[in-house]
Amino acid sequence: MRLFIAVNFNNDTRSRLTGLCEELRGKSERGNFSLPENLHLTLAFLGECGDKQSAAAKSVLGAVIFKPFDMTFDRIGRFKRNGGDIWWAGLRESKPLSALQRDLTNRLTAVGFALENRKFTAHITLGREVVTDFKPRAIEPFGETAAGLDLMKSERIGGKLTYTAIASKGAAPNEKIDQKTAVAE
Repeated sequence: MRLFIAVNFNNDTRSRLTGLCEELRGKSERGNFSLPENLHLTLAFLGECGDKQSAAAKSVLGAVIFKPFDMTFDRIGRFKRNGGDIWWAGLRESKPLSALQRDLTNRLTAVGFALENRKFTAHITLGREVVTDFKPRAIEPFGETAAGLDLMKSERIGGKLTYTAIASKGAAPNEKIDQKTAVAE
């Protein structure tokens, strides 16, 4: 099964992201735009995993310790690609988010996962293979408090890309994250 670890969003955030996606769609010649239910923030892409790797990912997810932290969306951007760009909603730099992603990555590589070796750029994909004259820009900031992580399974069901949480981890309650405790021990 194809797995990744992500932050999923509340209905208000998902609605606002869907609005950005629809705005982009309206100004595009073509593209493959994200479904509202598939909007998420990927922290670690694990790829194709067997039962043993799935169990290891669940164990890592259970071991991660973090406190709720605020995320703020503040821009729309793109990764240029031949044949159409990947457009995304970007998150303002966040030390707690970066520390959590780094801790998660360190724990996953320690148990044998071969993860992408590139700088983490916190973004939510709005569309792929997008051809448009739309320009990257700042947006009116909005956000939510991240209070949980999900191990997600990606599969095609009836031709539709579907993401399903197969394990979840809640944040430690009632406190903001302390950067020092988010770093791997």
